[in-house]
Amino acid sequence: MKKSLQFFFLLILTALAHSALAQNEGWITGTVLDEKGEGLGFVNVAVLSSTTDAVVTGAIAEMDGSFRIKTPTKGSYKLKLGGLGYLPLITEVFEVTGPDFSRDFGKLQVKPDVKTLKEVTIQTMRPTITNDAEKMVVSVEGTALAQGSTAYEVLEKSPGVWVDQDGNITLNGKPGVQVMINGKQSYLSGKQLQNLLQGMSAENLKDVEIITNPSSRYDAEGASGIININLKKNESFGMNGNVYAGYQYNRLHSYNTGFDLSHKAGKWNTTAGMDFARRMNYRDMQMERIFNDPAGSSFFDQEGYEERERIAPTLRLGTDYDINDRHSVGFMSNLFYNSNEGIFNTESALRRPNPDNSRYISATNEHASTYRNGTFNLHYNGKLDTLGTTLSADIDYARITDETDFVFKNTQLTLTGNDLVSQEHLTSYNPTGYDILSGKVDFTKKLGKDGKLELGVKASHVVSDNELLFYEVTDGRQVLDPRRTSHFIYTENIFAGYANYSGKLSENWKIMAGLRAEQTVSEGNSITLNDITKRDYLDLFPSLFLQQKVSDDYQVSYKYSRRINRPYYGQLNPFIFYLDPYTWSQGYPNLKPQYTNSFEVTQTLKQRYNLMLGYSVTTDFIGEIPTYNSEDNTTVFGQRNIENYKNVYGTLVAPVQLSGKWEMNNTATLAYQRYTKDVNAQNVVNDQVLFFLQSNQNIQLPKNLRMELNAGFQGPAVYGLYEIRSQWWLDAGLKRTFMDDRLTLSVNATDIFRTRELRVKTLLEGNLNAIDQYQGAQSIRVNLRYNFAKGKAFEAKKRNINLDEINRTGN
Repeated sequence: MKKSLQFFFLLILTALAHSALAQNEGWITGTVLDEKGEGLGFVNVAVLSSTTDAVVTGAIAEMDGSFRIKTPTKGSYKLKLGGLGYLPLITEVFEVTGPDFSRDFGKLQVKPDVKTLKEVTIQTMRPTITNDAEKMVVSVEGTALAQGSTAYEVLEKSPGVWVDQDGNITLNGKPGVQVMINGKQSYLSGKQLQNLLQGMSAENLKDVEIITNPSSRYDAEGASGIININLKKNESFGMNGNVYAGYQYNRLHSYNTGFDLSHKAGKWNTTAGMDFARRMNYRDMQMERIFNDPAGSSFFDQEGYEERERIAPTLRLGTDYDINDRHSVGFMSNLFYNSNEGIFNTESALRRPNPDNSRYISATNEHASTYRNGTFNLHYNGKLDTLGTTLSADIDYARITDETDFVFKNTQLTLTGNDLVSQEHLTSYNPTGYDILSGKVDFTKKLGKDGKLELGVKASHVVSDNELLFYEVTDGRQVLDPRRTSHFIYTENIFAGYANYSGKLSENWKIMAGLRAEQTVSEGNSITLNDITKRDYLDLFPSLFLQQKVSDDYQVSYKYSRRINRPYYGQLNPFIFYLDPYTWSQGYPNLKPQYTNSFEVTQTLKQRYNLMLGYSVTTDFIGEIPTYNSEDNTTVFGQRNIENYKNVYGTLVAPVQLSGKWEMNNTATLAYQRYTKDVNAQNVVNDQVLFFLQSNQNIQLPKNLRMELNAGFQGPAVYGLYEIRSQWWLDAGLKRTFMDDRLTLSVNATDIFRTRELRVKTLLEGNLNAIDQYQGAQSIRVNLRYNFAKGKAFEAKKRNINLDEINRTGN
């Protein structure tokens, strides 16, 4: 780690020295203004010979109208400015006296060409999906997909993506997705990630990148690929932003509000955002278990209802400072707080072969937790020359704490006579802390006319401290239960380096090839059991992408990559988490990482239609397996390694433009899933052909009203050793803008027919575990958003920083 940080600072000093030498070069600069005196971007600025009018060099003005051109050789020249809809502007002749000659032309104002400009009202619904060699990009900005929606809903409607009610994400039928925001890991997974995305307005999104086979420049974490959500860039000098508020009813009442603010002045670009949400949710649950042992079969039936309240304020702060036009530094921080309270009531009937041993159990499970997540980033971006050589560096630190109190109250009666058998009052306290430090450096250099070389190193250090204190309450006194009390500390260091090359093989073939190496050194220390598990392993992760241009309307991409999914830190924890008298969950320190080799062929027709055909093999797949104890009829749920998982899939993305005001985005996936696990020397196979269909309808109605319909069907599927039954859904929404599109009102109805019920079961060694649950997806939402902006356009820098270690906290 120390050597990596020394290398990091050495590269920065090298870049700054290079910048100092570059100051002796001469430059021609200026700013192009429109008829209103505001910066005009994308104008062609050509340097012409004053004698022949031949173009010697030139540039395209940035979004704020500024341009910067390296001084040509000694001679006499003039500038010519031209842009669509504007008359050409030619400056006076000037003399270049030498290589260090510089001149600032100041503000150059162009005039509109009144012959070509006409007032036109356009309402269009442009194609929202494009594809290149490495990724598929779903455009969100300016489309109906963004209006009145959340980032979570955009994710649900993206091609090949399916999100279950627990926030677990699969891509083309494969689990193990890593979610990034602006190229930076989201730090969350499961429910916490779901809550974050549900509080993020889709109107702040630019696009969603679906990377099924990431190249070596990305962390190797993420077996099925990466989903990167890019937010809109700050594109105005001065102050701009938005404020919003929303209300949701799903049998319970929820609300959220917040703002985003950006300010650009001089060399500083600062952003701030805050969200506050009170989210209420419920869960209806039915569980059925059948246990078989020599004495006969036992039947366990349970019904439960859970209600949760979540208070979640978040704060985002960031600033960038331009040292000069080539080098910038910046700081970003994200503060996430979550106060969560809930109560889960269950009523269960346990029927044993001997009726005298049958029981009725009434259980109440209360919990109150406080979650804090603070992430901080320092970054540097540098352009080392004008040919595309860049250097970037990042240092990330995260501190995460999660403190949870549980209260369990159980009453057991005889099933036939309702006679009292026992009463239990149990409590537990589970404090968890994570410290994560990561640093990385990335270097890019152009090779030849079309080639590009990327190099990078990264080091991360993680400490997870997890303690569980379990008590039995008798006569109002808490007595520590040493059988279920535990303390576990996990330490992990990962050192990584990569090389990646991309370029043209010919006019019709492009290539991208890379190799990433990651060295993992970890230690799991169960202080309670006095047991230490150490690991030290080196992995190589190659990637290869070929793109063939068969014709202007038909391209084919061939992709291969090797990926890894390491266990969440909590899954390595050997704690026993108590759910009810007959249900536990427990971690496993010997859980191994899973590895995936993925192959994919993507065919693109007319830049609109995409057909992806893929095959992947995962070894040591991490999945949940229930274990039954016949002595006390308890079931322990825990993550274990399943020997392998194979997935063959085809995904078709077919947008259809029914008219200028009606567009359909359709996605269909057909996949074969196969999980294999050895259980007591017997080979257990769980396989299924999965069909997934989703159609998103965007319709422009009169009076500036838009309607969106989203319908989906997911057929029977498998996950690990579980079988998942089919489900379908229909969502609808209306959106109306006012005040020149600054004010937006939207009304949305989700899961209109209450059909998004998750029904899973597993049959293992004759023992059945089946669970049906509904997470309150049926709801009505009203959202109001006001956008404001003042100032000229400019291009903010995009940060591409990646920290996957925080995802594995499992929060």
